[in-house]
Amino acid sequence: MNEYTEECLKTFLKKQGQLFDEPVAGTMEEAEDFLEDCMAVVVDSLSAVRDYLEESGMDASGMSDEELEETAEVFALEDGTYLIVEG
Repeated sequence: MNEYTEECLKTFLKKQGQLFDEPVAGTMEEAEDFLEDCMAVVVDSLSAVRDYLEESGMDASGMSDEELEETAEVFALEDGTYLIVEG
């Protein structure tokens, strides 16, 4: 089971609209439960984001770093890591 930082949960709560039409969580606990249920991952670099998306079947090889950061499933965290949520 993943452990999500407070920053990670707050970022997901604030920006969940980039991936979902309606909120899927309203509290930190709901956010953590949702992220655990969908097996969201936190990675430490855009290179790791690219690798994860490639392994998940997305052709990310031709995408720039900026395009990767703008992908709906990718949430940039203040500490320089990235939360990836498959909707």
